[in-house]
Amino acid sequence: MNTRTLRIVTTDEALFASARGAVASLDGWTVSEPQSVEDLLSEGTSGEDVILLDAWLQTENVYESCRRLTGKTGCRTYVVTDGRNALAEEIATFCGATGTVQRPLSGETLRSLFKVAEAGRKLPQESRGENFGRELPEGLLRDLVGEGSHRLIDATIDPETGLFSYDYLTFKLDEEFKRSQRFDHPLSCSMLGFEGQVEESVLSQLASIFLNASRDTDVLGRFDLSSFLFFLPNTGPDGARIMADRIRHAAEEKGLADLVGDRLKIAVGISFCPHPRIQRREDLFSRARAAFLSAQREGGVVVHAD
Repeated sequence: MNTRTLRIVTTDEALFASARGAVASLDGWTVSEPQSVEDLLSEGTSGEDVILLDAWLQTENVYESCRRLTGKTGCRTYVVTDGRNALAEEIATFCGATGTVQRPLSGETLRSLFKVAEAGRKLPQESRGENFGRELPEGLLRDLVGEGSHRLIDATIDPETGLFSYDYLTFKLDEEFKRSQRFDHPLSCSMLGFEGQVEESVLSQLASIFLNASRDTDVLGRFDLSSFLFFLPNTGPDGARIMADRIRHAAEEKGLADLVGDRLKIAVGISFCPHPRIQRREDLFSRARAAFLSAQREGGVVVHAD
Protein backbone atom coordinates (compact mmCIF):
# COMPACT_ATOMS: atom_id res chain seq x y z
CA MET A 1 0.00 0.00 0.00
CA ASN A 2 1.35 3.41 -0.94
CA THR A 3 1.73 5.80 1.97
CA ARG A 4 -0.10 9.07 1.56
CA THR A 5 0.73 12.22 3.48
CA LEU A 6 -1.35 14.74 5.37
CA ARG A 7 0.44 18.05 4.88
CA ILE A 8 -0.46 20.74 7.40
CA VAL A 9 0.33 24.46 7.25
CA THR A 10 0.11 25.83 10.77
CA THR A 11 2.02 27.52 13.58
CA ASP A 12 -0.37 26.10 16.18
CA GLU A 13 1.29 23.25 18.09
CA ALA A 14 -2.04 22.06 19.49
CA LEU A 15 -3.53 21.73 16.02
CA PHE A 16 -0.49 19.81 14.78
CA ALA A 17 -0.61 17.50 17.80
CA SER A 18 -4.29 16.72 17.19
CA ALA A 19 -3.56 16.00 13.51
CA ARG A 20 -0.68 13.70 14.40
CA GLY A 21 -2.79 11.84 16.95
CA ALA A 22 -5.69 11.45 14.52
CA VAL A 23 -3.49 10.15 11.69
CA ALA A 24 -1.72 7.65 13.97
CA SER A 25 -4.87 5.49 14.07
CA LEU A 26 -5.26 5.40 10.28
CA ASP A 27 -3.59 2.90 7.97
CA GLY A 28 -1.69 4.08 4.91
CA TRP A 29 -1.36 7.70 6.06
CA THR A 30 1.33 9.77 7.70
CA VAL A 31 1.53 13.42 8.69
CA SER A 32 4.35 15.78 7.74
CA GLU A 33 5.94 18.26 10.08
CA PRO A 34 4.24 21.69 9.83
CA GLN A 35 5.08 23.29 6.50
CA SER A 36 4.69 26.68 4.88
CA VAL A 37 2.91 27.48 1.65
CA GLU A 38 6.33 28.13 0.11
CA ASP A 39 7.41 24.61 1.10
CA LEU A 40 4.42 23.09 -0.66
CA LEU A 41 5.00 25.13 -3.80
CA SER A 42 8.74 24.40 -4.00
CA GLU A 43 8.97 20.78 -2.82
CA GLY A 44 6.09 19.34 -4.80
CA THR A 45 3.37 17.01 -3.57
CA SER A 46 1.63 13.81 -4.55
CA GLY A 47 -1.85 14.24 -5.96
CA GLU A 48 -3.05 11.68 -3.39
CA ASP A 49 -1.93 13.80 -0.43
CA VAL A 50 -4.27 16.08 1.53
CA ILE A 51 -3.39 19.63 2.62
CA LEU A 52 -4.79 21.33 5.70
CA LEU A 53 -4.44 25.11 6.00
CA ASP A 54 -4.88 26.58 9.47
CA ALA A 55 -7.40 29.45 9.32
CA TRP A 56 -5.43 31.11 12.12
CA LEU A 57 -2.18 31.34 10.18
CA GLN A 58 0.07 34.11 11.46
CA THR A 59 2.12 34.48 8.27
CA GLU A 60 -0.58 35.38 5.75
CA ASN A 61 -4.31 35.31 5.19
CA VAL A 62 -5.38 31.69 4.80
CA TYR A 63 -7.63 32.50 1.83
CA GLU A 64 -4.70 34.12 0.03
CA SER A 65 -2.85 30.85 0.66
CA CYS A 66 -5.70 28.95 -1.01
CA ARG A 67 -5.42 31.09 -4.11
CA ARG A 68 -1.66 30.62 -4.26
CA LEU A 69 -1.95 26.84 -4.06
CA THR A 70 -4.84 26.44 -6.48
CA GLY A 71 -3.82 24.36 -9.51
CA LYS A 72 -0.23 24.04 -8.24
CA THR A 73 -0.29 20.94 -6.00
CA GLY A 74 -2.94 18.57 -7.39
CA CYS A 75 -4.01 17.86 -3.78
CA ARG A 76 -7.31 18.29 -2.06
CA THR A 77 -6.98 21.32 0.22
CA TYR A 78 -9.08 22.08 3.28
CA VAL A 79 -9.17 25.11 5.58
CA VAL A 80 -9.24 24.22 9.27
CA THR A 81 -11.68 26.61 10.92
CA ASP A 82 -14.09 26.68 13.85
CA GLY A 83 -17.85 26.30 13.96
CA ARG A 84 -18.51 29.99 14.64
CA ASN A 85 -17.61 31.19 11.17
CA ALA A 86 -20.51 30.11 8.94
CA LEU A 87 -19.04 32.00 5.98
CA ALA A 88 -15.74 30.09 5.93
CA GLU A 89 -16.94 27.31 3.60
CA GLU A 90 -18.01 29.67 0.81
CA ILE A 91 -14.96 31.92 1.12
CA ALA A 92 -12.67 28.88 1.07
CA THR A 93 -14.26 27.41 -2.05
CA PHE A 94 -14.29 30.88 -3.62
CA CYS A 95 -10.51 30.91 -3.23
CA GLY A 96 -10.05 27.42 -4.64
CA ALA A 97 -10.04 25.13 -1.59
CA THR A 98 -11.93 21.84 -1.64
CA GLY A 99 -13.78 22.81 1.52
CA THR A 100 -13.39 23.30 5.27
CA VAL A 101 -12.96 21.07 8.31
CA GLN A 102 -13.67 22.12 11.86
CA ARG A 103 -11.48 22.04 14.94
CA PRO A 104 -10.70 19.89 16.82
CA LEU A 105 -9.41 17.29 14.39
CA SER A 106 -10.31 13.66 15.00
CA GLY A 107 -9.62 10.32 13.38
CA GLU A 108 -13.22 10.14 12.16
CA THR A 109 -13.01 13.60 10.58
CA LEU A 110 -9.76 12.83 8.77
CA ARG A 111 -10.98 9.40 7.71
CA SER A 112 -13.87 11.03 5.84
CA LEU A 113 -11.48 13.43 4.09
CA PHE A 114 -9.10 10.61 3.17
CA LYS A 115 -11.91 8.52 1.71
CA VAL A 116 -12.72 11.38 -0.63
CA ALA A 117 -9.06 11.66 -1.64
CA GLU A 118 -8.74 7.93 -2.20
CA ALA A 119 -11.85 7.87 -4.39
CA GLY A 120 -9.82 9.54 -7.11
CA ARG A 121 -12.49 12.04 -8.05
CA LYS A 122 -11.43 14.94 -10.19
CA LEU A 123 -10.30 18.01 -8.29
CA PRO A 124 -12.28 21.18 -8.99
CA GLN A 125 -9.20 23.05 -10.21
CA GLU A 126 -8.24 20.31 -12.69
CA SER A 127 -11.20 21.16 -14.90
CA ARG A 128 -10.48 24.89 -14.89
CA GLY A 129 -7.06 24.91 -16.47
CA GLU A 130 -4.57 27.77 -16.53
CA ASN A 131 -7.26 30.44 -16.47
CA PHE A 132 -8.65 29.25 -13.13
CA GLY A 133 -7.69 32.42 -11.23
CA ARG A 134 -9.47 34.64 -13.77
CA GLU A 135 -12.52 32.44 -14.23
CA LEU A 136 -13.30 31.74 -10.57
CA PRO A 137 -14.94 35.04 -9.57
CA GLU A 138 -17.34 34.96 -12.52
CA GLY A 139 -18.25 31.35 -11.84
CA LEU A 140 -18.74 31.99 -8.15
CA LEU A 141 -21.01 34.94 -8.73
CA ARG A 142 -23.05 32.89 -11.20
CA ASP A 143 -23.35 30.00 -8.72
CA LEU A 144 -24.00 32.02 -5.56
CA VAL A 145 -25.74 35.17 -6.78
CA GLY A 146 -27.19 34.39 -10.19
CA GLU A 147 -30.28 32.43 -11.05
CA GLY A 148 -32.22 33.55 -8.00
CA SER A 149 -29.64 32.61 -5.36
CA HIS A 150 -28.32 35.28 -2.99
CA ARG A 151 -26.50 33.09 -0.46
CA LEU A 152 -23.21 34.99 -0.65
CA ILE A 153 -24.89 38.37 -0.23
CA ASP A 154 -27.04 37.07 2.62
CA ALA A 155 -23.97 35.71 4.38
CA THR A 156 -21.91 38.89 4.15
CA ILE A 157 -24.51 41.62 4.73
CA ASP A 158 -26.68 42.32 7.76
CA PRO A 159 -30.21 42.78 6.34
CA GLU A 160 -31.36 45.43 8.83
CA THR A 161 -28.44 47.83 8.45
CA GLY A 162 -26.74 46.99 5.16
CA LEU A 163 -23.44 46.77 7.05
CA PHE A 164 -21.25 43.67 7.04
CA SER A 165 -22.44 40.64 9.03
CA TYR A 166 -20.80 39.06 12.07
CA ASP A 167 -19.49 36.16 9.97
CA TYR A 168 -17.80 38.48 7.51
CA LEU A 169 -16.30 40.52 10.37
CA THR A 170 -14.47 37.43 11.63
CA PHE A 171 -12.89 37.04 8.19
CA LYS A 172 -11.96 40.73 7.96
CA LEU A 173 -10.44 40.84 11.46
CA ASP A 174 -7.99 38.16 10.37
CA GLU A 175 -7.28 39.87 7.05
CA GLU A 176 -6.85 43.41 8.36
CA PHE A 177 -4.72 42.37 11.34
CA LYS A 178 -2.32 40.41 9.17
CA ARG A 179 -2.09 43.25 6.66
CA SER A 180 -1.28 45.66 9.49
CA GLN A 181 1.43 43.33 10.81
CA ARG A 182 2.93 42.67 7.41
CA PHE A 183 3.21 46.28 6.29
CA ASP A 184 3.66 47.82 9.75
CA HIS A 185 0.61 50.05 9.27
CA PRO A 186 -1.58 51.18 12.18
CA LEU A 187 -4.99 49.58 12.60
CA SER A 188 -7.74 50.67 14.97
CA CYS A 189 -10.63 48.53 16.14
CA SER A 190 -13.73 50.29 17.46
CA MET A 191 -16.68 48.64 19.15
CA LEU A 192 -19.69 50.86 19.70
CA GLY A 193 -23.28 50.43 20.64
CA PHE A 194 -26.19 51.42 22.82
CA GLU A 195 -28.38 50.08 25.64
CA GLY A 196 -31.86 48.74 24.96
CA GLN A 197 -33.73 48.03 21.73
CA VAL A 198 -34.58 50.27 18.79
CA GLU A 199 -36.86 50.27 15.76
CA GLU A 200 -35.48 49.22 12.39
CA SER A 201 -35.72 52.83 11.18
CA VAL A 202 -33.31 53.88 13.95
CA LEU A 203 -30.87 51.14 12.93
CA SER A 204 -31.06 52.43 9.36
CA GLN A 205 -30.31 55.98 10.49
CA LEU A 206 -27.39 54.79 12.59
CA ALA A 207 -25.96 52.88 9.64
CA SER A 208 -26.22 56.03 7.54
CA ILE A 209 -24.35 57.99 10.24
CA PHE A 210 -21.63 55.34 10.35
CA LEU A 211 -21.16 55.38 6.59
CA ASN A 212 -21.05 59.17 6.41
CA ALA A 213 -18.35 59.24 9.09
CA SER A 214 -16.19 56.57 7.45
CA ARG A 215 -13.83 56.15 4.52
CA ASP A 216 -14.09 53.64 1.70
CA THR A 217 -11.30 51.56 3.25
CA ASP A 218 -13.00 51.21 6.65
CA VAL A 219 -14.80 47.96 7.47
CA LEU A 220 -18.12 48.53 9.23
CA GLY A 221 -20.17 45.63 10.55
CA ARG A 222 -22.90 44.66 12.97
CA PHE A 223 -21.64 42.61 15.91
CA ASP A 224 -24.95 41.83 17.63
CA LEU A 225 -28.40 43.38 18.20
CA SER A 226 -27.12 46.60 19.75
CA SER A 227 -23.40 46.83 19.00
CA PHE A 228 -21.17 47.29 15.98
CA LEU A 229 -17.53 46.61 15.14
CA PHE A 230 -15.33 48.77 12.91
CA PHE A 231 -11.84 48.09 11.55
CA LEU A 232 -10.04 51.28 10.51
CA PRO A 233 -6.88 50.60 8.45
CA ASN A 234 -4.04 53.14 8.56
CA THR A 235 -5.71 54.83 11.52
CA GLY A 236 -4.28 55.37 14.97
CA PRO A 237 -6.22 55.97 18.19
CA ASP A 238 -6.58 59.72 17.59
CA GLY A 239 -8.23 59.17 14.22
CA ALA A 240 -10.53 56.53 15.70
CA ARG A 241 -11.51 58.96 18.46
CA ILE A 242 -12.37 61.65 15.91
CA MET A 243 -14.63 59.23 14.07
CA ALA A 244 -16.29 58.11 17.32
CA ASP A 245 -16.98 61.70 18.39
CA ARG A 246 -18.41 62.50 14.96
CA ILE A 247 -20.78 59.53 15.20
CA ARG A 248 -21.91 60.33 18.73
CA HIS A 249 -22.52 63.98 17.86
CA ALA A 250 -24.54 63.08 14.75
CA ALA A 251 -26.69 60.61 16.73
CA GLU A 252 -27.42 63.31 19.33
CA GLU A 253 -28.35 65.84 16.65
CA LYS A 254 -30.86 63.41 15.13
CA GLY A 255 -32.41 62.78 18.55
CA LEU A 256 -32.32 58.99 18.08
CA ALA A 257 -34.20 57.12 20.80
CA ASP A 258 -34.90 53.54 21.89
CA LEU A 259 -38.26 51.78 22.07
CA VAL A 260 -39.19 53.40 25.41
CA GLY A 261 -38.31 56.88 24.19
CA ASP A 262 -34.95 57.33 25.92
CA ARG A 263 -32.20 59.06 23.96
CA LEU A 264 -29.52 56.72 22.67
CA LYS A 265 -26.19 57.03 24.42
CA ILE A 266 -23.49 55.73 22.13
CA ALA A 267 -20.63 54.05 23.99
CA VAL A 268 -17.35 53.45 22.14
CA GLY A 269 -14.34 51.29 22.97
CA ILE A 270 -11.14 51.64 20.94
CA SER A 271 -8.03 49.49 20.63
CA PHE A 272 -5.21 49.77 18.14
CA CYS A 273 -2.01 48.21 16.91
CA PRO A 274 0.89 48.22 16.85
CA HIS A 275 0.72 48.00 20.63
CA PRO A 276 2.96 46.03 23.04
CA ARG A 277 -0.08 44.22 24.50
CA ILE A 278 -1.47 43.17 21.13
CA GLN A 279 0.28 40.18 19.62
CA ARG A 280 -2.72 38.39 18.09
CA ARG A 281 -5.88 39.42 16.31
CA GLU A 282 -7.85 38.18 19.33
CA ASP A 283 -6.01 40.73 21.48
CA LEU A 284 -7.10 43.58 19.22
CA PHE A 285 -10.74 42.55 19.48
CA SER A 286 -10.78 41.68 23.19
CA ARG A 287 -9.24 44.99 24.21
CA ALA A 288 -11.77 46.95 22.13
CA ARG A 289 -14.55 44.84 23.67
CA ALA A 290 -13.32 45.50 27.22
CA ALA A 291 -13.04 49.24 26.52
CA PHE A 292 -16.58 49.24 25.09
CA LEU A 293 -18.04 47.55 28.17
CA SER A 294 -16.25 50.09 30.34
CA ALA A 295 -17.68 52.93 28.22
CA GLN A 296 -21.17 51.50 28.70
CA ARG A 297 -20.72 51.31 32.48
CA GLU A 298 -19.73 54.97 32.48
CA GLY A 299 -23.00 55.92 30.82
CA GLY A 300 -22.00 56.15 27.17
CA VAL A 301 -18.57 57.66 26.59
CA VAL A 302 -15.46 56.91 24.52
CA VAL A 303 -12.82 54.71 26.16
CA HIS A 304 -9.37 53.89 24.79
CA ALA A 305 -7.77 50.59 25.82
CA ASP A 306 -4.66 51.23 27.96
